[in-house]
Amino acid sequence: MLLTFAVSGYRSLRDLILPLDRITLITGANGSGKSSLYRSIRLLAEVAQGRAIASLASEGGLNSTLWAGPETVSRAMKRGEVPVQGTVRKGTVALKLGFADEDYGYAIDLGLPADAGRSYFSMDPEIKCEALWAGEALSRSNEIAGRNGPSVRVLNQQGQRLPVVQNLARFDSMMTHAADPKDGLELLVLRERMRAWRFYDHLRTDREAPARFPKIGTRTPALSADGADLAAALQTILEIGDEVVLADAIDDAFPGAEIEITVNEGYFELLMRQKGLLRSLRAAELSDGTLRYLLLTAALLSPRPAPLIVLNEPETSLHPSLLEPLARLISKAAEKTQVLVVSHAEPLVNALAGERGCLHHHLHKELGETQVADAEPPRWRWPSR
Repeated sequence: MLLTFAVSGYRSLRDLILPLDRITLITGANGSGKSSLYRSIRLLAEVAQGRAIASLASEGGLNSTLWAGPETVSRAMKRGEVPVQGTVRKGTVALKLGFADEDYGYAIDLGLPADAGRSYFSMDPEIKCEALWAGEALSRSNEIAGRNGPSVRVLNQQGQRLPVVQNLARFDSMMTHAADPKDGLELLVLRERMRAWRFYDHLRTDREAPARFPKIGTRTPALSADGADLAAALQTILEIGDEVVLADAIDDAFPGAEIEITVNEGYFELLMRQKGLLRSLRAAELSDGTLRYLLLTAALLSPRPAPLIVLNEPETSLHPSLLEPLARLISKAAEKTQVLVVSHAEPLVNALAGERGCLHHHLHKELGETQVADAEPPRWRWPSR
């Protein structure tokens, strides 16, 4: 389970260190930084896939995603005694991301390229340093693997930090290029954990949504990010997951309703029989809210639970009557996986807030900076360049 998430220099997140729990709720007004927090966690996950640089590029490059306020915000600025203005920069330009779980911690520091202006790729950030450590916070004594510039060093069984890579490209992470069963086992373990994180924020329910149409199906222990394989994912739960919990979750939201999956020449299709109707409804006939709830059900009741599931505004398209069943569904999923929920929906938040192991962070902005009300930041230290 993740215990801490840290981000510095990303959009409105100038310096944010959050404690996490089995269920973590992120709320706040529009523009408070919820979407930036979600994106920063997703960007961290992209590091393990080797896609972090490309993801930043799709957002407009490093300069478009960096904190746009002054390097430091003085007390006089906060009191309104002096205008908010920049001063001569003392620190380096950096976007930092990191987390700590029950076993390991990891952090990455991205900065401006050394050859800015001399390459067609001068908009791409470069990785300045990385660190992997044991325990909750980095220290000199618990670092397992570290990267500064092109060199990666790993702690061996004799307690020596030896270089395992000397010429790592500045756009490649040690997480993808130094993870090795022999010399970088911890890197390999953590990389696979990060690759197993799941993010759901583009579950389509419009008339042309892929989930509404028959699709070639294979065993699907994890619903895809767009929900296209919904029928196969639900059938996988019925065969190798907990079909009783699935049936209960559907009945909780739609009393008396049942689902069935039909297969025609390898094409899987979802049908739903609702109380009072004489025939089953095809997925193409379901309302947006009904389809979204079924998508969330398939995501949360996966027979192969993820270490972390992040839901961004799961209440979209849902009728208020479905929010309490959704909260119960999330709580059930949280017995096997950690769930982070970004939400506007007060009924959903209130229903989850009373659950054991639930932590609620309410975001707000002060002088353009996202802050968290009444949050005691965990111990944290960024690696040095």
